[in-house]
Order: sequence, then C-alpha cells, then structure tokens
Amino acid sequence: MTAEALPAELRRAIVQIARTPRLLVACDYDGTLAPITLNPDEARPLPESVGALRSLAGLHETTTAVISGRALRDLATLSRLPSEVNLVGSHGSEFDIGFIHALDEKARELHRRLEAELEQLVLDVPGVSLEVKPASIAVHVRRAEHEAGRRVLAAVHNGPSKWEGVSTTDGKEVVELAVVQTDKGRALDILRHQVGATAAIFLGDDVTDEKAFARLSGPDVGIKVGEGETLAGFRVPDTVDVALVLAFMLEERRNWLYGESAPPIERLSMLANERSVALLTPDAKLTWLCHPGPDAPAVFADLLGGEGAGHFSIKPHRNGLPLGQRYLPSTMTVETRWSRLLVTDYLEPESPQHRTDLVRVISGEAQADVTFAPRPEFGGVPVKLEVTEGGVRVLGTSEPFVLYSPGVEWTITSDGLHDTATALVQPTPTRPVVLELRCGTTDLGPHELSEVERRDRAGRYWSEWTSKLQLPKVQTDLVLRSALTLRGLVNTDTGGVLAAATSSLPEEIGGVRNWDYRYCWIRDAAMTVRELVHLGSLEEAEGYLRWLHGVLATLAGPERLHPLYTLAGSVIGAEAVIESLPGYAGSRPVRVGNLANHQVQLDVFGPVVELVQTLASARGELRDEDWQMVRAMAEAVTRRWNEPDHGIWEERHVPRHRVYSRVMCWVTIDRAIKLGEQYGREIPGNWPGLREEIKHDVLTHGWNDEVQAFTTAYDGTDLDAASLFVGLTGLIDPADERFQQTVTAIEAELRSGSTVYRYRRDDGLPGGEGGFHICAAWLIEAYLLTGRRTEAQELFDQIVAAAGPTGLLPEQYDPIAERSLGNHPQAYSHIGLIRCANLLAAS
Repeated sequence: MTAEALPAELRRAIVQIARTPRLLVACDYDGTLAPITLNPDEARPLPESVGALRSLAGLHETTTAVISGRALRDLATLSRLPSEVNLVGSHGSEFDIGFIHALDEKARELHRRLEAELEQLVLDVPGVSLEVKPASIAVHVRRAEHEAGRRVLAAVHNGPSKWEGVSTTDGKEVVELAVVQTDKGRALDILRHQVGATAAIFLGDDVTDEKAFARLSGPDVGIKVGEGETLAGFRVPDTVDVALVLAFMLEERRNWLYGESAPPIERLSMLANERSVALLTPDAKLTWLCHPGPDAPAVFADLLGGEGAGHFSIKPHRNGLPLGQRYLPSTMTVETRWSRLLVTDYLEPESPQHRTDLVRVISGEAQADVTFAPRPEFGGVPVKLEVTEGGVRVLGTSEPFVLYSPGVEWTITSDGLHDTATALVQPTPTRPVVLELRCGTTDLGPHELSEVERRDRAGRYWSEWTSKLQLPKVQTDLVLRSALTLRGLVNTDTGGVLAAATSSLPEEIGGVRNWDYRYCWIRDAAMTVRELVHLGSLEEAEGYLRWLHGVLATLAGPERLHPLYTLAGSVIGAEAVIESLPGYAGSRPVRVGNLANHQVQLDVFGPVVELVQTLASARGELRDEDWQMVRAMAEAVTRRWNEPDHGIWEERHVPRHRVYSRVMCWVTIDRAIKLGEQYGREIPGNWPGLREEIKHDVLTHGWNDEVQAFTTAYDGTDLDAASLFVGLTGLIDPADERFQQTVTAIEAELRSGSTVYRYRRDDGLPGGEGGFHICAAWLIEAYLLTGRRTEAQELFDQIVAAAGPTGLLPEQYDPIAERSLGNHPQAYSHIGLIRCANLLAAS
C-alpha cells in the first residue's frame, strides 16, 4: 500500500502540518502502533511504524513520542522502540526523561490501599488481572468471561474509583486508577511545552486517547484508529494505516526540511529585466521570483522552501534529464533543452513599472507537464486559482497575478490551503505553447505584439547594451556574462543596485549564516557600477549617483547614511525570520531584512568617491552636485575617521579600529584631493594634512611586528583579506616590503586552494563559511602588483572553473566539499572576475 490509500483530506492535512517549524508526532501504543492481542504481553509494534518514528525523530526540529497506558518499564521492554522516541507511560504519569510526579507519603499510602482493595475485588475471578504501576493500578478484564468482567468493573467504579485522591481512566476492557491527577492530554501538553512544538499530530484508538484529542487545536491533527465516536478530525481503519500515515509524514517532513534535491547554487540561472530578477533551476523550474520588486516578498520561493513554497515547472511528460541550459548570446534569455523539447524563458523589459512579466515558450515535439503553483508572501497567503478564458487568475492576494495561457486546459487541485494548476501540453514544430506570467495586472488579453517580436525585443534590449562594451581579451565571454549579470542587478527605475538576487542562500550547508542580500549597499553598488564604467557603460553609474543624491537629500549629512537601503532608497525594515520556510538544503533560519542596516561602516565613503573619480574621468567633467557630495563625505571622514566601526564584513561584534575602514577613509580624502586638483575645485586646507595623518595612523597601528603583516584591526593579531587594500589603493607602494609580507601572510593563512577566506577569527556566529570569490580577486590583484603573475593567472583560472555552466558565480566557494555557497549571483564575485580579467589583459 502507498500513501494514496489514505483519504485525500488527511493527506492534505499531513502535508500542511509537515511544514510547521517544530513538530511533535505522538501516538498511543496498543491498537495504534501495535495490533490488539488477546495476550497484552504479545503486542508488538509494526516494524514499518517503528522505522518511521525513528527516522522522524532524527529530523531537525522534530520530536516523536509514544503515550501509553502501560507502565513505562513494560512499555519500554515490550515495544523495543529506539531511544530517539520519547516514551510516556501510565497515561502520562511516567516520562522516560524523568518521573514527573514524585509521590509523597500520602499518595504512596493511597497506592498501597488501592492495591489491597483491588486484590480483594478480583480475587477468584478468572481472566481478570491487575497491573501495578508506580502511580496507578490497572484492572484488565479482556480475558475474563464477559459478565464477570462487567461485575468487576462495576465494583471498581462503585468502590475505590470514588475514593478521594483517586483519578479514574476507562479504556477498552480496562480501568486504571491513579493516585496523581494525569491523563494523555496533560502528557501531550507537557511534551509540547518541553520541545516548543508549533504543531502536534496525535494518533490513538482508545477512549483514553480522547483526552489527547481534546487538547488539539489550530494546526494540530488528530487521527482516530478504528471505529467509535471521537474528537479527532480524521480516521484510519487499523495499525497498517498508522504505518502509512507515519511513512507519509516522514516523506513530507524530510522533503520540506531538506528539499528533495537542492540544485547546486552555481547551476541556477538568473533572468532579469530593468527592474526584476528570477532564478531558474537547470531543469527549467522557476524557483525564485519576488514581486513587485526583487526586495519584495517571494511569489515563488521553492529555492528556500521546496515546492510547497511555490514553483512554476515545465518538464517532459516522459521524464528525462535536460541536455543543457544556456543564455542566448549577449542576452538574459535562457534556453533549457531536452531531446525533442525546448523551454525558452525571459523577463520582458520595457514593461510598466508595476509589472513583472515572465514569458515561457515551450517548443519541440514532446508532450510537457506544466505545474503552476504560486505562493505569494513566501507561502503565507492562501492561494485560490480560477481557470477562465485566456488562462488562470490568482485570487485573494494583495497584488494581482494572472497566467495568460490561451488554449491550455488546466486542472486545479488543492492541498487544503493552496491551489495548484497542472496541464499536459503538446507543442508542435510550428505552434509552440506560450505561457505568460503577468504580475501586477488582471489583464488576460492578448499582447499587441507576437511572442517572436517580444523575444526579439527582449534580446535587443541586452545585446544593444553589450555592443557598446569594451571587453578584455582575457575570458571575454565570461566577462561579458559577468557584465550582463551586474547590469541585471541594476534597477533602472530607481538607480539602486542589488548586492545579490537572493536571500538566505547559506554560507554553510545546514548552518545559520544565511543573510538577505536583496538590497542596495552603498559600498557594493558603487563598486558594481564603477566596474561597468571601466567596461564603457556609464548610465548605471549616473543612475546610482542620482539614487544616492536622493538618499542624501533626506539626511543631515553623509555620516547619517545607513550601510544599505531598499532599491527605492528607503530604510529597510527590521531583520526577521520566516519560520515557515526550511531554507536551502535545510539551512535555517530564512531571513528577510538585514541587521547590518544599523551598523557603523566608515569604509563606505571611499568606494563612492572612487566612483565619482572614475565617472568624471570617463565623461571628461566633474558635475557640481557630485563634487558637493565628495566634499560632504570628506568632511564626514574628517569628523569620524578615528572611530571604531563594524567594517566591510558587518560582524555582529563590538566595533574595532579596522585597517580596511581606516584605509578607505584615507582613500576618501586622497581621491577627493585628486579630483579637486584635476578639475580646478577648491580644496579645504586641512585635507592634505589629514591624508598624511590617516596614513601615518595606519602604518603605525595597523602593522603588527609579531605576525609581520597588516592585521584586521589595531587590537589584535588576526588577519583579514581586506587589509590587502593597504597596497591595492596605493596607501603604500606595492613594492614596500610590508605589503609583500602581508600578501604572503594572507596567502599562507587565508588561501585554501582555489579560494581565499575573509578571515579565520571567531566572529561570534556558530559554524563556518566558504572562501569569498572577491577575496580571491583581491589576492590576484596583489599578486600582480608584487610581480607574481603566474600565481595570479593560476588563481584566476580556478575562479573561472568555479563558475556555473551559464557563467554565474555566487558569493563563496567551499574548497573541501568543492561546492558553491552564498547568495547568487553575487555582485562582488562578478566585480572581482571582471577586474581581474582586465588587469591580466593589461599586464
């Protein structure tokens, strides 16, 4: 038998409860795990149920328990359940994790009286037996002649059951008298409290189990085994079905927690237009899309929550692995190919600002299965789908969504909370199937242009931009893809720039270092658009500076800048956790927002002033408003350069006097002076002296004789890859022995094969992380500055080898597991690749 044998409503309930953050699975023993037997000593649990309970107990944030009327000692001996499963005996008066109710002398005396009285009541009645437990005594009449058993039970109810201090629990052919007040419902509550369960499922067959069913509420699930009146919401026939329920729960819980097969991060391909991004798996599943913008809640969050969190999938009806996935040259259009089937995806540019339009074209000769499962607000909003003329409408959401799909016959199913639409389609060589996801509108009418015209227009949007770029001769195609990726992270409406397209992709599989990078960092954005200026594209830098001027106009001065903002330039909300999502490959928590928003990061001014310098050089003029901003940032540095801060890595420790932050304060003043000199602007008289003062401070306090290197900060001996900027910025001559020794020290301590770690120190967070591609790029630049071109080329080749098949790079790389980590695609990583290719081409 399979789970399909269970009632559909029960399956839906199990699917829902399997997605709770902390799950408690509890059940009765006799008649639930083990079939009822004439001799209670022969009641053995079904092996399938035991295996499922053990496996459930091994899952993250999942607790299993058996709550039985049997004495705990007998329950443990008879059931032989593994130690991972919590055992509760005597209807909740005995816990394997400690006897909850210690009996006082009065209770012990009552227990002795009960035992003596009951022995007299059952004396000489064949088939009646007593089961003496630490806090109770059970009278079993299952093996007695029927009338004799009824007489004994009546005598118990009319006698000792009425004694003061005695609690009576009736079951099937048994009555139990306890000297403590307890029942299975209270036992369930105790367990729930101990493990902090957010939902519980309980299975039982006896009348004693009704007290547990009565305690269930909200998302809880109760399942009655067998016949009889019950408070449980669901029913199954027997213990065989109990095994099915537990096996199905295990499968759903495991899939929800860890994902059936989380795709390698670097193999995800990004779709982009001028304001939205989306991610595709290698088999054409839309796994990530947010609306109304990249920093809004996700509509499809399969990437972080499995298919239950929303996906839009297309695959051959007869299964087969795709033959490959690629970008059409010089575009952000992705093709996924199987034998006899091709799926083409693109986000449509030049659409209204409130719209996100994704076009999916299915061509070829093979039948394809399509699954449309939108889950707005990270799956927090119940979804109803309505098939209507022209396609499917998504109902009950704050933002309108429709799927334009004329001619497609959809089937709608529900798991009790969300609807899903499925279809079997048959493209032909002359008639592809076109699906258009339209977010932000209710329009289900045909577009004024044909799909072929729109695809050409989307391709030209990108190819015309790339035709203006000046690309190096080193890894030209990969640099072009990196440029397109950076351009895809730019929002042309606002000028804001994403640090990455995703949130909470882990820095360690299964770890807690999962951050939301769907925002505009002052520093990261300046570095991104500056690299595009180096390639010959200026409009992104000009748009970003307009964005930054707009942000600064709301502040009293640059020192009031937050490190990051939304793409619209507003302050981001508080960092929060979405507990309903299990995370990529079980890596929790899933976060939205970023606590770094409240940090002090004094390094942010340097990259902005460098951007202004680079842009002014490219266009041959320095605009007045940009010069005024540079002056204001230089003045902010004048006031605050000698303060400790949290630095580029946004550590959640107390601030330190960091070498990198101090170097970037020097860069701010140095580049400001050079800008003023080159473009004839008045330079405040204190700037030259301040530049020398900051430089002297770094050289005096940043250098550490013990480790023979520039360290992370003035107060320790730990190393940081960012300290390479002492030489990369020109604060000291790269030929200076102190810089060369720093390069050697960082290489020795922080480089691991094909990658470079930020640092090795304890940063206050549990777990580890991978090496950063941007740090490897800095070391490549340092190698080149110190005459080590061979090492630079070798390390660059290793970064190139880490890129995914479509040329994208996430934030980090684990050289031990040989897998990519972190948010994806990451602007920093592509900045580093472009810069290194340009430097290698010029060397």
